Amino acid sequence: MSASADLIQRQLDAYNAHDIEAFMACYAEDAQLAGLNGAVTQTGHDAIRARHLDLFAQHPQNRAELANRIDLGTTVIDHERVERAPGGERFEVAAIYTISDGRIARVDFARGV
Repeated sequence: MSASADLIQRQLDAYNAHDIEAFMACYAEDAQLAGLNGAVTQTGHDAIRARHLDLFAQHPQNRAELANRIDLGTTVIDHERVERAPGGERFEVAAIYTISDGRIARVDFARGV
């Protein structure tokens, strides 16, 4: 596994464990989250932390399952299946991670149904 794929896997594992500290350790201080081809929705650790703490509180059984990963070095693309709770809301997402200096610098999300 490449260093970039390992970073993204650690981030996914922390997301699934709702471990905010391990999750945030994967992100650059000035990282950005955005919708694919859309505006940036969060910038920096404080905004990303707040978003995920809120998500984990609202959906305590939330999990993302990796369906496929494409590792292009400084870009990693994950196809994930997300389930908010067993038998609850389900959807698919493509997360396009941009890696810089060993941390996630940007994530662009495309959400399916």
